[in-house]
Amino acid sequence: MHIEKQAVRIGFNPLTDCAALLMASVLGCDERHGIRIVPSREASWAGMRDKLVTGELDAAHALLGMVYGTQLGIGAQRHDMAVLMHLNRNGQAITLSRHLMAQGAVDGASLAGLLQSERRQYVFAQTFPTGTHAMWLYYWLAAHGIDPLRDVRAITIPPSQMVYNLAEGHMDGFCAGEPWGQRAVMDGIGVTVATSQQIWPDHPEKVLATSRAFADAHPNTCRALIAAVLEASRWIDASDENRRATAEILAGGAVVATDRAALLPRMLGRYDDGMGRQWQDAHPLAFHQDGQANYPYLSDGIWFMTQLRRWGLLKAHPDYEATARAVTRVQLYREAAELAGVTAPAGTARSSTLIDGRLWDGSDPERYALAFPIRQR
Repeated sequence: MHIEKQAVRIGFNPLTDCAALLMASVLGCDERHGIRIVPSREASWAGMRDKLVTGELDAAHALLGMVYGTQLGIGAQRHDMAVLMHLNRNGQAITLSRHLMAQGAVDGASLAGLLQSERRQYVFAQTFPTGTHAMWLYYWLAAHGIDPLRDVRAITIPPSQMVYNLAEGHMDGFCAGEPWGQRAVMDGIGVTVATSQQIWPDHPEKVLATSRAFADAHPNTCRALIAAVLEASRWIDASDENRRATAEILAGGAVVATDRAALLPRMLGRYDDGMGRQWQDAHPLAFHQDGQANYPYLSDGIWFMTQLRRWGLLKAHPDYEATARAVTRVQLYREAAELAGVTAPAGTARSSTLIDGRLWDGSDPERYALAFPIRQR
């Protein structure tokens, strides 16, 4: 197999769920498949998107919703994108300030009550307007009767700056990837009121993304890259010992730049909400799940488009399935999975029940997007 480009520059945001990309390099999975991953630590999702579009990055650890926002021209010039594989499921969190907790906001229902009793503008941060964290935050608020576009103010902040801004009182809460939820709890600044897996058990999260132009011009490079990352994902998920070793790598200054104590507990599924409750999560951060976490289901991408429509980021319904098929390189993934010895599911859709009791199975996205009582009219 001729590898069109051996050195592949891959952007990542300093988050726990970039782990498989980094470990593919550390473990030598990339070299076994004839490529060399060159990691590039990025400061924001917007900067990552722009570098993908211009070709400064070949591929990136990316928010699934961000990829579809770029494909559909939301917030920037439209650009054809490609999702090569999913990198993880679960493992994000919604954090409220301890000040709100002291006022009685310890979950969605009590937050809604506080918003009704205290008339001021509450500010909540997410990491990118079309990204996963914005959609988890909006969905969770709306599930508790809070309109995220009218009842509160939503702002965008890079994930690594969340804890500082919460501590400084610039906002009341945030939704971001780990280790920043755990960091806020450890520092006594915030409390975890919801995990993303409570919103949608085994939800899709970060993806390995590139431009359509790169995927079209470098199919063998992409296959090798997917196979290498699949092998690393499988290794991380194989044991707690491997997760501990991964946390040591991520805690280095050039990667996530926080200590192992902030990274490891939630990597192992061990949660402390900062309010006296500890638990072993039934749906923790997953990097592989025998390939289930990595398979790029079309229905996962379509769900994000329904939410972009729900919140008015899309002014009209896109062709949901056609867009998902254009973006998602299912066949390329299947070929790479075979190289890595990973079984790929047969179908392209899966069903899930979310926190508000609504079933999502990908079958009627237009109806689904319009069925929510709280949405942008």
